[in-house]
Amino acid sequence: MMEIYSANPTSQQKLANTPANTQVAYTTSATSRVSPWLAPLAYLLGRHFLLPLFFGRITIIGQENIPRTGPVILAPTHRARWDALLVPYAAIACKIKKDLRFMVTSSECKGLQGWFVRRLGGFPVDPKHPSITTLRHGVELLQQQKTLVIFPEGGIYRDGDVHPLKPGIARLALSAESSQPDLGIRIIPISINYSQTYPNWGTDVIIHIGAAIKVADYSNGCVKQNAKCLTSDLAKVLQQLNHQESEISSHTFAEIPNS
Repeated sequence: MMEIYSANPTSQQKLANTPANTQVAYTTSATSRVSPWLAPLAYLLGRHFLLPLFFGRITIIGQENIPRTGPVILAPTHRARWDALLVPYAAIACKIKKDLRFMVTSSECKGLQGWFVRRLGGFPVDPKHPSITTLRHGVELLQQQKTLVIFPEGGIYRDGDVHPLKPGIARLALSAESSQPDLGIRIIPISINYSQTYPNWGTDVIIHIGAAIKVADYSNGCVKQNAKCLTSDLAKVLQQLNHQESEISSHTFAEIPNS
């Protein structure tokens, strides 16, 4: 449901050229908010009723890797639409008390579904032509110490492999990091694996959370080259997590007898 944009070069260049001393006061028409009554209710029902009743065993590995303070980008693999519910489930299990914000495709913000998405922290982006205001809003959220969820692969891939990552997540992170001194953004790679290609009732899930990648480590030199290195390193970590998770899941799922 919630996917990272395929960054438009023009928008990327504009974002990359934003002055380094630009502060929180971006002028942008893009907004996001979390309903003070709907979000807690949705998280409560999802965590204690919907997800436990629908899925079999939900295993979370590496909970200690999610920071409880500071600006964070959660970067999960994308295997099913359930991912958008399991990421908050894992975050809450890690005792993160910050409301999550999701960058979502503009098509997901229409009608009744859009009403819910916008009130649960989602804000739209056009995958083919992302606007500079939307990208700047992502930067603004990180400046405000928010946790932003972006699926770096873009679409849903059910073959179990990590597919090439979109460059937008690195561009966004680097632009935000350069906008304030010592902002300290961290990207958290997350691998999600289901025991069935198309999750249905009783499917088991393993969520493997990797160590934080510090964006500041990629902030010196050429922005374009730094973005490539950051994207490459994130992809490598996701591949490692996915490989480890596959080994764990093969053993774990094999131990669970069919009902």
